[in-house]
Amino acid sequence: MFGIHLLDSLLPKPVLYLDPGSGSFILQVLLASILGAGFAIKVYWKKIIGFFKKGKPEQNADEESDAEIK
Repeated sequence: MFGIHLLDSLLPKPVLYLDPGSGSFILQVLLASILGAGFAIKVYWKKIIGFFKKGKPEQNADEESDAEIK
């Protein structure tokens, strides 16, 4: 019985303490990640769609208007 209490007192106890600054930092990191992912998707949307579509990838609007003029 004594050995169990001695062993229990020697093992480190998990300590979970989040002060308001830590919570605010976690929230900022979460929001920045979501907004960064949204911006990356917006920038590369045509390439993402082209990767999943079969066939010829879409042309840009400028290239299409040049092709119609010729």
